[in-house]
Amino acid sequence: MPRRGENIYKRKDGRWEGRYIKGYDENNKAKYASVYAHTYNDVKIKLFQAKNNTQNKELNGKDEQTLMVYALKWLDNIHLRIKHSTYVKYANIVNNHIISALGNYKMCELTTENIREYADKESSFGKINTSKGLSPKTVKDILSVLRLILSYARELGIEIHCNLDLISIRSATEDKKIISDNEHRILLKYLLEEPDYIKTGILMCLYTGIRIGEICALRFEDISLTNNTVCVTKTMQRLQTLDEHSKTKTTITITPPKSKSSQREIPLPTFIAEQIKRLSFCPQAYLLTGDINHYIEPRTMENKFKSCLKKCGLPQYNFHQLRHRFATRCIEAGFEIKTLSEILGHSSVNITLDRYVHSSLEFKRQNMNKLQENVV
Repeated sequence: MPRRGENIYKRKDGRWEGRYIKGYDENNKAKYASVYAHTYNDVKIKLFQAKNNTQNKELNGKDEQTLMVYALKWLDNIHLRIKHSTYVKYANIVNNHIISALGNYKMCELTTENIREYADKESSFGKINTSKGLSPKTVKDILSVLRLILSYARELGIEIHCNLDLISIRSATEDKKIISDNEHRILLKYLLEEPDYIKTGILMCLYTGIRIGEICALRFEDISLTNNTVCVTKTMQRLQTLDEHSKTKTTITITPPKSKSSQREIPLPTFIAEQIKRLSFCPQAYLLTGDINHYIEPRTMENKFKSCLKKCGLPQYNFHQLRHRFATRCIEAGFEIKTLSEILGHSSVNITLDRYVHSSLEFKRQNMNKLQENVV
């Protein structure tokens, strides 16, 4: 079967057709050509050979090619080597930002200065009306993808006249709103009253730091009530469908987590294991529904969480704050940082400390009071 987004289709006459970009016209509009075969694998080989032949023909005068040409070539080159979710993110950045703003630049015309001007123009930092600009995070993501495209062009022998390492994007430091101790107690009381599948899922995230996509993909068979552990091996996402022939704009996918370190086994507090035992379920059922065939997707789960907060009379936190709350409480309880990092599924302890640990005022006061121990 063809891969998602791949330009290979089975024709009505039984043959397979593969389409590829053979060049671009004076307006940088792609011109397509096709190859045919009786099997999917044969047409895939022919398509690969045709693309290579096209690329070899373009080597003469390659510095005159535009950034758009190399951006699209780069996307095609990485398509089968990265996760589909990552490819969707890269494709959106290329199509929605890089091509529209910088795509007509010839490779020999790209400089550090004109890319810096673009980044400063697009960034919302320092602007009164921030809705007219992109967030600093988005601009940084664009520059990261652009750096990968230019690196790919260098491998093809293109001389690049810019250095993106010289471009820095400023961003305002935001005070992150964190679930307080009192809010935690109110939410916990609500979750323990008349437990159901949704409440149990929220409770588990509050005490394990599991991501929203991971809890949505979790089935009862991933939980051991003998050892009181949960194995995180999958995540659920709603991704944009890049296939132009698809009938839907987005689709739900369940894949392995974002990184190898995200596949982990987490010990469960005893009271959570006891609450799970009160639910009726079969091993193959989803935790959030108790049903084998029906799941709750992340966007719906986010809404259900906010509904719970409303019933509790609490502020409208996003679901990810459960993860922040868990990490902060673990640090305040004296968790060894390496252990916490592995429970959260981070590849580095620095990520745990920089992004997920927020010390409360009371915890700061307790630590400051320790200085009095040696005062005479």
